[in-house]
Amino acid sequence: MNVPRHVKPPFEAIVACHGATVLRVVRAVVGHADADDAWSDTFLAALKAYPQLPGDANVEAWLVTIAHRKAIDVARATSRRAVPLADPPDSPARERADSHDLDLDAAVGALPPKQRQAVAYRYLAGLPYADIAAILGGSVAAARRAAADGIATLRRTYPRLDTARNHE
Repeated sequence: MNVPRHVKPPFEAIVACHGATVLRVVRAVVGHADADDAWSDTFLAALKAYPQLPGDANVEAWLVTIAHRKAIDVARATSRRAVPLADPPDSPARERADSHDLDLDAAVGALPPKQRQAVAYRYLAGLPYADIAAILGGSVAAARRAAADGIATLRRTYPRLDTARNHE
């Protein structure tokens, strides 16, 4: 977004610019089923806090920090939900306009939490390791290591990732 540092863009522009990134991040953290809830919670909280955000703040890092916290809240709430006794009927598969890869979602979802979050924040949100370290509460080296370990695990467990890399 090309807006002078001292002038904050309207919140709608923030959502338009960063909404897809936040959705990718929360999908990686909480999974596809709960991502919409975490995304909505993120932008509701951001809307309330936006007036106090300094004009020169890193909006993307700020949103990913909020998304991280909201995703954890949604994951906790999901873990407390009652589990139905009978399987619900299969719903028809929906064609995805964004060709979302559910196998990759599953592979990312199987990573340990710190690795999953570091991979999401680095490779889906494009955040620098310093911001990731601040969000996760560790050092820059630990954030870098978690992301590298997560990618190494994905290369072993998700063969298409390594195949795509070898064809570049």
